[in-house]
Amino acid sequence: MKALILVDLQYDFLPGGTLAVPEGDQIISVANEWIPRFELVVATQDWHPANHQSFASQHAEKQVGDVIELRGLEQVLWPDHCVQGTPGAELHADLHADRITRVFHKGTDTFIDSYSGFFNNCHQHSTGLAEYLKTHAVDEVVIMGLATDYCVKYTALDAI
Repeated sequence: MKALILVDLQYDFLPGGTLAVPEGDQIISVANEWIPRFELVVATQDWHPANHQSFASQHAEKQVGDVIELRGLEQVLWPDHCVQGTPGAELHADLHADRITRVFHKGTDTFIDSYSGFFNNCHQHSTGLAEYLKTHAVDEVVIMGLATDYCVKYTALDAI
């Protein structure tokens, strides 16, 4: 079976959000066109605690874009984004979410980021996405979302 994985279609990654992808809002209508083509549609949702250590605001004298070491991993510092329970963390309201069978949260560990929809960045914690796809006999995935240079890329690499 083929599945569609929608990566982080959240307000904070759209124009006006704290970590906006230019013209990122255009993906919502494209996703809605693709959703009916799949029996199984899942989504990922960046879901950080307010004190997530990938936020530059959590490090004195550090700025967005600085790189630090965090738990033995290189970590780019980001603006606060997709904080659990905030409007910026929500999936876009125009997304046909009624067809999404399950949403997988990532980035929930305060000290380890998670770009991939499958694992955290040190590959020590699974989101459950791989297991879910296996239980549904998924052997092919199509991945779309935001942003290609991080979360879509790492989700695709871990899907292989």
